[in-house]
Amino acid sequence: MPQMTQLLGCRPDRTEKKDKTLPSESVSSRRLPPLNALRAFDAVARRGSILKAADELGVVRGAVRQQLNVLEAHFGTALFERENGRLVLTVKGRAFADAVGVAFGILTRASAELSIGGRRSIRLGVPSAFAVWWLMPRVAALQAALQDIDVDIVPMAVVEPLAKRPDLEAVVMGGEYRPTRDVTAIRFMEDEFGPVATPDMAGRLGLAAGVPALAGAVALASRSAPSLWSDWFAESGHAPVRFAGSRDFEDLLLAIGAARSGLGIAIAPRTAIGDDIDRGTLVAPYGFIRRPAGYSLSIRSSDIKDPALVRLADWLSKAGAVQP
Repeated sequence: MPQMTQLLGCRPDRTEKKDKTLPSESVSSRRLPPLNALRAFDAVARRGSILKAADELGVVRGAVRQQLNVLEAHFGTALFERENGRLVLTVKGRAFADAVGVAFGILTRASAELSIGGRRSIRLGVPSAFAVWWLMPRVAALQAALQDIDVDIVPMAVVEPLAKRPDLEAVVMGGEYRPTRDVTAIRFMEDEFGPVATPDMAGRLGLAAGVPALAGAVALASRSAPSLWSDWFAESGHAPVRFAGSRDFEDLLLAIGAARSGLGIAIAPRTAIGDDIDRGTLVAPYGFIRRPAGYSLSIRSSDIKDPALVRLADWLSKAGAVQP
């Protein structure tokens, strides 16, 4: 098999030279672009950088640039613009990137199924915190329900939408997720969220006196869900307070763990800390407010009738309705 550097190299293509001499423009317009140019374009569109795309593909930046030039020459139109030194997709480029991502995703999944003898497999992206506290305790039931379909759970510390992950067939999204026109979101579970703290901390700060008492607390937040505190103030109708301090963690799991240790107060989904509330490890001094947006399964609209994904969505809906 040729190396990636050769696949994305600069050797002239005799077939392409011959095609350029064809007098019929309609024939050229129907000819597919070179596969290597599409791979380079897809990587740059997803990563937002020629350097990151080159690292992903294992080639030098010049090879990626040349393949982008080949693709733009093929279509006779610009696919990227430069804004403040950054590459930004044009409107046409964005639409094409969505289509290319879907196409590569289909090829990737078909290749995987072929290599494992036809057994169906679903690569499911899941927020890492949600995977730990909700999905993994139910994964045996999920696998039993899907029987001959393997579910490969891919934890995501930073959740990326499906349009940026052609290697995945579906992604679980939380909060106010707005899918693109090529993606369908199937809501399968509501949730509630609110501030939680240890009983000792709640008593020491006098949180029972009301929300203004939060001003004496250290607010714990996560970079994977940075808007939880502002969302809670907005949706609960309480005026925001100025906290005594704040700590940011990479993942919501870490923020909740810090709350359990008494470091501060975290905003947590009820699904994440239900057992802590029952055991008295954590208390929710202001209760929980419902988030109708909850959690949704996002799949490509072209896969909406895929039997395996339909069964996955059905299971999630039933499991979410029983134990939110």
